[in-house]
Formats: sequence, structure tokens, C-alpha cells
Amino acid sequence: MDFNEQLVRYADVIIQCGLNLRAGQRLWIRVDVNLPEAPPESLRLVYTLIERAYAHGAANVHVQWRDQSSLLAQLLHAPALEHFPTWEIDGAMSYINQGDAYLSIRATNPDLLTAVPPERMRDYQVKIVGISRPVNEAISGSAINWLVVGMPVTGWARRVFPHLSDSDALAALWQAIFAVCRVNEPDPVAAWQTHVHGLMRRSAYLTAKQYSALHYRAPGTDLRIGLPGGHIWQGGSAQAQNGITFVPNLPTEEIFTLPHRLKVEGTVRASMPLITTDVIEGLQLTFKDGAVVEAHADRNQALVDNMLGMDEGARRLGEVALVANSSPIGQFGLFYDTLYDENAANHLALGRAYRLSLEGGQSLDEEAFKAEGGNTSLIHVDFMIGSDQMDVDGILFDGTTEPVMRGGEWAF
Repeated sequence: MDFNEQLVRYADVIIQCGLNLRAGQRLWIRVDVNLPEAPPESLRLVYTLIERAYAHGAANVHVQWRDQSSLLAQLLHAPALEHFPTWEIDGAMSYINQGDAYLSIRATNPDLLTAVPPERMRDYQVKIVGISRPVNEAISGSAINWLVVGMPVTGWARRVFPHLSDSDALAALWQAIFAVCRVNEPDPVAAWQTHVHGLMRRSAYLTAKQYSALHYRAPGTDLRIGLPGGHIWQGGSAQAQNGITFVPNLPTEEIFTLPHRLKVEGTVRASMPLITTDVIEGLQLTFKDGAVVEAHADRNQALVDNMLGMDEGARRLGEVALVANSSPIGQFGLFYDTLYDENAANHLALGRAYRLSLEGGQSLDEEAFKAEGGNTSLIHVDFMIGSDQMDVDGILFDGTTEPVMRGGEWAF
């Protein structure tokens, strides 16, 4: 199979399996890309997506380009981080309010923003989260069918394959993405439908169990995470408020729910680096009464401190996710991008919880959501903790335990 055929197959998986785009819908595509590093093949994906969207009945396709090099210049040289265009948010919301579709393409160099001082980055994140809140809340609440996917650029490929030339690294990263997105299967769409069905079956099983807590054990980890009553495990596909079933992330290997914000006790050590504006290595957190009381990193401690200081909710968990260690991404290794790496291993997220993970959560105001155990925050940062040495037990309300994972694999 040649590259052009793979590219079209990838576009069709995105349009059909991920977005499940319907005839008559408009499509808003946001591309976060470092344009000076974008090879022709990556830009060709965007145009292929436009063509395939129209082939599947799209009424209109709009592309919003967000150049990461321009962002870097702003972060390093702008006298104040005060001036941000709001028309892009208004435009996206005009699509969302009419029940259209939203596609986010990540094509960023993980090393691009390392020169930005942590305090400056924090100021930017606080402001941009506030400005973007309407879109973020609509997306996290599944108001419409939406999707996040990846697209290679030179800097990212160089980080993943440091011993290859730039051209060979790009080719290798494309093939890795095609592999974990099941593009090379005889029928990629059917392969995704089967995979998503399996994730949904596991989600339904755990939702029915209604464990009161999960207990994680691995080298450096002994952590008990309480779960609120009425929690919902999700994975694979989701149902949007516009009535369309979609898959929010490609690839996806996780099932997830929300923890109780006040009921996390013990210590956890990350099993993989955490990628923010730089690489955080050796992250270890200790929780008491749900909050981080000790935090250590072997590298980039300042970034950890900056993250935990964003707001009160940043020190608490908003997501608990389970992933089999034998997943295709787990077998590949590190992608240096959370979209992929979170699907390599069990992970947790500091910060905001998804209201969809709690029965009736979308109808609650912020204080009522917190009272039920949900966490609120400006951030949502996933970090990986799973390995082939991790065991997870489910604790029932009568105190008895059942195996959920053994050696990083499903035990049911």
C-alpha cells in the first residue's frame, strides 16, 4: 500500500469513524501546527480531509490555522499577554451552536516552547483558558461530534526517532500513526467499529460494578482512589447532544471515569515522561484527603510547581483511566504527545473532571458538581502511571476486593 492510499484511508477513518460526519453538517478544522516544520505530506492531509469531508456530504469546511512559531514569538517578545483575537472563538461557537462538527489536528514540536519561562507560560495558559472557555465547555460536554488527531512535523518526528534523518524520521512517524490508528487493516472502518465495541463493553462492566474505590500497586506506587456514587465509565464512542455517536480521540485505547476529589490517598510514580512545554521526568506525587501534598520530579521541577499552582483544583485528580499495557501504543513506546501516550498505559489527570462521567453531572452547577465529588480547574493534565508491573483492584462498598488488572492487563 503506498503512502497516498494510506493518507486517504487515514482521512476516511477520521471523517467516518472519529467524527461520524453527517451530510449537511459544517466542519470546523483547527490545525495547531509549527508551520516552518510542516512537510508537504502533512499539509496534504489537511486538504485530503477537506475533500473527504465534502465527499461525505459536508455543507462547508473551514480551516483555522494556529501557527506555533507565531505563538512562540508572542510568548518571548510581546510586552504583555493581553491581546488575543476572540473572533476565532466566536467563529467556532457559531458552528457549535448550530450542531456542526469540530476537528482538532495536533502537529506540534514538543521542544518548541522550552525556552518560555514557566511564569510566562502560566500567565498565557490562564488567559487562553479563560478566552477559550465557551469552546472548551461545549467540547468537553459533547455538545457536538468532535475529534482530536495527530499529524507529523519535523521537530516531533526528530524527537521520536532521534537517530534517523529528518526525512526518515517523518516517514517513520507517519507509519507509526497509521499503525496505531488501524489504517493498514484490510477494512479500517470495520476494525475501528470492533475495537470501539470492545471498549464500550468494558466500560459498561465497570459502570455496573460501581466500585467505591480503586487500589493501584506498582513499584513506587501505592494509591487508593475513591470513586463517587453514580460514576460512569466511558470509552470508545460517545453520544453528542446533537444526536451523533462519535469517537473523540484517534487513536483511543482507554476507558475512564472521574475520581472523588476528596478521596485520594497514597503515592504514585509516573511510568513515562510527562510532556508539557518541556519534558517532566520522574514525576512522583503524594496525596492526602484528595490533594497533592508532596510533588517531586527528577527533571523540570519548576514546571510541576507551576502546574500545581494554577488553582486549587490543579492539586486534585479529575480523571482515572485504564489502558491495557499490551495496547498497540504501549508496545510502540513513547510518542512524546499526550494524545498518543495516554493510550499506552493506565493514567490519571490532574485538574478538571468531565461532567459526563457522573450521572446527572451536566445539569449540576459548579458547587453542586464539587459536592458530588467532581473536580473543577483551569487545567486537565494527563500523566501515565501504568506498566507491566501494575495491579489494580476494585473495592466494593462492602470492602471486598476484585481484580481489575494484573500485570498491566485486564483481569476480567
